[in-house]
Amino acid sequence: MTVATEAANDDVRARRNVAVLFFAQAVLGSQMPINIVLGGLAGAQLSPDPALATLPISLMVLVAMLSAAPASLMMGRWGRRTGFLCGALSGSLGGAVSAGSLLLGSFELLLLGFALTGVYQAFQNFYRFAAADTASEAFKPKAISWVLAGGLVGALLGPEVLVHTRDLFDPVPYAGAFAAVVVLNIIGAVGLLPLDIPVPPRRAKGVRQGRPMGEILRQPRVFVAIICGMVAFALMNLVMTSTPLAMVVCGYTPDNAADVVRWHAFAMFAPSFFTGSIIARFGHAKVIGAGLVALAGCGVVALSGIALTQFYVALILLGIGWNFAFIGATSLLATGHTPEEQAKVQGLNDFLVFGLVATASFSSGALLSTYGWDSVQYAMAPALIIAGSAIIWLSLRRPDPA
Repeated sequence: MTVATEAANDDVRARRNVAVLFFAQAVLGSQMPINIVLGGLAGAQLSPDPALATLPISLMVLVAMLSAAPASLMMGRWGRRTGFLCGALSGSLGGAVSAGSLLLGSFELLLLGFALTGVYQAFQNFYRFAAADTASEAFKPKAISWVLAGGLVGALLGPEVLVHTRDLFDPVPYAGAFAAVVVLNIIGAVGLLPLDIPVPPRRAKGVRQGRPMGEILRQPRVFVAIICGMVAFALMNLVMTSTPLAMVVCGYTPDNAADVVRWHAFAMFAPSFFTGSIIARFGHAKVIGAGLVALAGCGVVALSGIALTQFYVALILLGIGWNFAFIGATSLLATGHTPEEQAKVQGLNDFLVFGLVATASFSSGALLSTYGWDSVQYAMAPALIIAGSAIIWLSLRRPDPA
């Protein structure tokens, strides 16, 4: 049997897993647009200080950062399916507590609900890595891309759920949408049951699992992949977190904000159907670079005015930029570690990614309330310069051995 034939046989299981993870990304991922839109709006309704309005979203990201490494290590021991089911349970609890916070008028409960959602978020972000676990090297970029494409369904489903359920507990706004999040997590958990990814083998006592972390990080592609992944996700969060509040301040309705977030999320995930093929053809560096250019374009458009069209165009560019830069960085990182090393490398990567995302999220509300919408855009520039310099450096140097 040839190597190509063996890879094709292995990819039969990989394609089944991709289908399961696509469904999970679609259904479970649909709660994220709801949480992003309502995090700021519910926070503004319950918080004692307008500057704290985006604190629920920031706390969600912070908890996701702190949970990333433990979540990765847990799945390294107990398997992907067990970890993802635990994530769905936490997401369900988060929705229930957030709904209760609005019914009781408690900002502290809202923070707890979003903290629980942060645990869910930590697990969900490993869907993209799980897609590559059983895939051949040739299929990995496509597997990662297709799983993230499930977010397109979530991008369309989430705002629809929000619009149709937010007034279920009238006169208390938004509580019904958080209750719907509970149902979404239950449905998504059932869909995860057929996932077929073997539990990594346990190492014997005293035997080191793979190379030391320092040796892995000294690979230029791993270092650059982590930098670009951090910047792509952090800048997307920086702008997206403040957008609903900025739009309301500019006189637009929550429904306008939900629709802009819907199209932003659409732009985040729609390219995923072909991003993997583009990476295979043009390489990681060019695709990541194109994503960084699109992120810069978002800032330029947002600075040009506050018409509704400008919000749409800026957030669509933000979504496309995130897609190319983040999927490119994820796929590049997957080429720099062995299966034995994946738990610690992926855990460290997501810890660092969400560390910067948390910083961006905390900064977003403060920048918006203190200095205005334009300051959020100017804050993107230093990170874009760093990531752009890193990807140019990687492109100019001789490739390191696989």
